[in-house]
Amino acid sequence: MKTRMGRKLVVLDADSTLIDNEVIELLAAEAGSLESVAAVTERAMRGEIDFSESLRERVLTLRRLTSESLSNVLSRVTVTNGVAELISAVHADGGRVCVVSGGFHEILDTVAEGIGIDDWLANRLEFAPDGSLTGRVSGGIVDAAAKAQALLNWAREGGFAREDTVAIGDGANDLDMMAAAGLSIAFCAKPIVRERADVSVDVRDMRVAIDLIAESVLS
Repeated sequence: MKTRMGRKLVVLDADSTLIDNEVIELLAAEAGSLESVAAVTERAMRGEIDFSESLRERVLTLRRLTSESLSNVLSRVTVTNGVAELISAVHADGGRVCVVSGGFHEILDTVAEGIGIDDWLANRLEFAPDGSLTGRVSGGIVDAAAKAQALLNWAREGGFAREDTVAIGDGANDLDMMAAAGLSIAFCAKPIVRERADVSVDVRDMRVAIDLIAESVLS
């Protein structure tokens, strides 16, 4: 029998949630800075350091990477098990699935289009005239506040009540959007996120989220 969830807006984080990877670390591996970048990423996701500053620090190590490096990274990105089923279940009840990421449009655009995400928001890398990365982010940074605002904007645009919104994330920069949502799901998350979320998923299978959303409708 098909799981009924009602019309929902489901907003997911990207790195380690929508996808199995941390894109900034895949890029850092291309740049030879993986060890230092991974350490900063871990601290940022635990909420120990400011996300925006940590992102600038990590992106700086990517300067002079080329479009070939981005293609190499994209080829290694894998979508989390069960995401396709989650999208199908939400769409079947007239809902929408969106993604808001502290990662990068240069990778997320292809992934999101390929799996049927309705809308998404991420950072943009800055390119030099020769096509290499400058080591800077172009425009404003998608931080915790921007993630929460994106959820609220999508809810307003789609006519979703707060109780019909769901946020799924794993890191400290997801906490604001999770607090703004009617239901927050910690997905294989850092301790601070599990503590504050309404419910948690501790296996890398997004199909579990389908059941949790359905249960929230019945409760």
